[in-house]
Amino acid sequence: MGGEIHGLGRFYASPAGAAAGRLVAQRLGAMWPALRGQAVLGIGHAAPYLDLWRAEAARCIALSPAQLGVARYPAEGPASALVAEEEHLPFPDLSFDRVLLVHGLEMAEHARRMLREVWRVLKDDGRLLVVAPNRRGLWAHTEHTPFGHGQPYSPGQVTRLLERHMFYVERRDHALFTPPFAPFLRAAAGWERCGRAVWPSRYAGLGIVEARKDLLSATPAGVVAVGRRVLQPV
Repeated sequence: MGGEIHGLGRFYASPAGAAAGRLVAQRLGAMWPALRGQAVLGIGHAAPYLDLWRAEAARCIALSPAQLGVARYPAEGPASALVAEEEHLPFPDLSFDRVLLVHGLEMAEHARRMLREVWRVLKDDGRLLVVAPNRRGLWAHTEHTPFGHGQPYSPGQVTRLLERHMFYVERRDHALFTPPFAPFLRAAAGWERCGRAVWPSRYAGLGIVEARKDLLSATPAGVVAVGRRVLQPV
């Protein structure tokens, strides 16, 4: 990871963080309503959101960078957590049906390498869901939340980045139209409904992009092409 995300646990344990987490979870649940029997990997700080599918998935694994530590799961259910580097995922090829990336892309030191690893461990029909701070939104510019750290992206930038690394973007969504301040978050559900109705989506706090593994693309960006030798006649 390129930098440390401070206070993730404290943020999500606070009333404001819990409200924000519920709003994000609602959008993720709408994007992926049922993952019965599937293998799901969460990268970054995805453990709170993997609970959406833990009861029905074949397995859920939360992978955290070393500086964040291991996110604990309840004892029941097919879930586990580990610490590793996103640039060297400790899984065989074609291991997962779905990958969720939260608090990951914006803090990645080498996003290109991480996405290549995600492509590798996804099954041929696998899908990736990226949640990233929107550079035009208030949350990316407010340091008292985890979304105010790291490199924010516009949804268009996320789309282009994924397409360069052998993913085909299928859907976009947005979350956190609610301003990132406690008085607004106390009534977050109402503010979110109002924001989705009247506020331009390009100013939402988070962009959510779903993409599938694209087997018809060219070689992933960053891979060095094999050189050719021209043999001269003797």
